[in-house]
Amino acid sequence: MATRIFVPRDAAARAVGADKVAAAIAEETKRKGLSVEIVRTGSRGLFWLEPLIEVETAGGRIGFGPVTAKDVASLFADGLPAASHALCVGRPEEIPFLKKQTRITFARCGIVDPLSLADYRAHGGWRGLERARSLGPAATVEEVTRSGLRGRGGAGFPTGIKWKTVADTAADRKYIVCNADEGDSGTYADRMIMEGDPFVLIEGMAIAGFAVGATKGYIYIRSEYPDAIRVMERAIVLAEGEGLLGAEAKFDLEVRVGAGAYVCGEETSLLESLEGKRGQVRAKPPLPAHKGLFGKPTVINNLISLATVPFILADGAERYAALGVGRSRGTMPIQLAGNVKHGGLFEAAFGLTLGEIVEDIGGGTRSGRPARAVQVGGPLGAYFPRKLFDTPFDYEAFAALDGLIGHGGVVVFDDTVDMAHQARFALEFCAIESCGKCTPCRIGSVRGTETMDKIIRGERVEANLALVTDLCQTLKFGSLCALGGFTPYPVMSAIRHFPEDFDRPRLQAAAE
Repeated sequence: MATRIFVPRDAAARAVGADKVAAAIAEETKRKGLSVEIVRTGSRGLFWLEPLIEVETAGGRIGFGPVTAKDVASLFADGLPAASHALCVGRPEEIPFLKKQTRITFARCGIVDPLSLADYRAHGGWRGLERARSLGPAATVEEVTRSGLRGRGGAGFPTGIKWKTVADTAADRKYIVCNADEGDSGTYADRMIMEGDPFVLIEGMAIAGFAVGATKGYIYIRSEYPDAIRVMERAIVLAEGEGLLGAEAKFDLEVRVGAGAYVCGEETSLLESLEGKRGQVRAKPPLPAHKGLFGKPTVINNLISLATVPFILADGAERYAALGVGRSRGTMPIQLAGNVKHGGLFEAAFGLTLGEIVEDIGGGTRSGRPARAVQVGGPLGAYFPRKLFDTPFDYEAFAALDGLIGHGGVVVFDDTVDMAHQARFALEFCAIESCGKCTPCRIGSVRGTETMDKIIRGERVEANLALVTDLCQTLKFGSLCALGGFTPYPVMSAIRHFPEDFDRPRLQAAAE
């Protein structure tokens, strides 16, 4: 019987040579006459160990990493890789980074063959859809509501309430739209699911369609994710072949590719793009739940929200709601990036402190210097200094400090960062990515960038800081959508928590 060797095909692993490693293993084992089966999986999310290969043994899988193509010959020098090899990391489940997690949404990532329906079913797949059908549409919506699941893309709006609104709205046609336009810096959870466990998204969308009476779904993926697009399209074909999608299932699914505009992560801009129009924000009301895609009631959820639904239906709302704190229930895929030693995806219940995430889980900075700032929630998230590292990772705690959880991206900066330049970057980012629909965002971000340039040059710093502060108030309360509305979060948090970086005359004098 062939020994199975698991090599990730996730884009992060491929970027550091996973394809070359897989090819080298195939060549080396063939040369030695070893009977092996190479299974390409998703990633476990321990990026500092990628490519992480795993060898199936009687006692479970044994991991080796990071492996390069040059390491393969030594790995198989005496037959199959042994635990005594220098690259052996033991059982992956026992690595502290994985052992401390509560894996629900990402339970199968890095374990199954992403395009094997048999693997998916063997690891609990389709149980959620089967239970939903036994409960009926109304009870399915109620189950999602009771779980406390909230949007995992930005605002954290309760998923069940959104579903019920669509279910209660009369129409001849309804839609389910998955927002997989993962544009936040330092985020990759959506991509990991699509590349590593695509059927869980298909199942989640099928449950949503059944619950609200929708017969058509769209997955909106940014063009920068070619591997994810390929895997999702293939997974849909496979599911159709088994009658899990299509006429028999009364639910069709289609992938649509976006052009990479950040503003299309905003739900109404995404809908405009899906309709073949320029990605511009719509005024609300009407809400997409009442009048969304093609003017019909539409459930539009982030990918992680939809991919979590099968677990909730399979194991019950109470089990999911038992995790987390306050109104932040369940788990969140925390994505560690930036200047951090152990970058990767860490799924855990809400409630960890920011300090625990950065220092204990992330291992501190990769540079070895002190962490100075952490940005949570993408390029429009607030910068938190060390004095706020005791902040619990939950929606309400962050909101109280003018911060965002957003999509769960955590970007770490050490003490060499210049926060004045980071504030400028936020305004410039808004200027570049603005759809141009509203004046505060379109014009305010440009004027803000120019004013920050003056501050950095040391020109009338106090007066220009007052001007930026006033401008941020206009952006926050006058913009049509969160792009302009959230841009003040990184700008004002940098000014508030790191005032010394804006005292340019002093910094220039010190440099001289």
